[in-house]
Amino acid sequence: QVQLVESGGGLVQAGGSLRLSCAASGSSFSINAMGWYRQAPGKQRELVTRISSGDSTNYADSVKGRFTISRDRAKNTVFLQMNSLKPEDTAVYYCNLESGIYRYWGQGTQVTVSS
Repeated sequence: QVQLVESGGGLVQAGGSLRLSCAASGSSFSINAMGWYRQAPGKQRELVTRISSGDSTNYADSVKGRFTISRDRAKNTVFLQMNSLKPEDTAVYYCNLESGIYRYWGQGTQVTVSS
């Protein structure tokens, strides 16, 4: 079983920055990829960004150039640096971990961007 603990959400003005963290823990798991998804009210959950075990990354078009995913392999932790935030970035952000055929989710952290 894998547990994901997220931190770093909050309220920020448009144009501001936030950094999210997600630490994975558990017994005997491998990491194929970790990433961040988000879900705004009334909308489906969508992929924001993902980093593979080989460090290849992909981003949603809406966040390219503004968000950066990174990882600390030793600590099984992934980070999401969010710059130039916009009101439309407001959502609950979920950490995701892919391990073999399994996918694990964090509890979610709220990000609110005021205009």
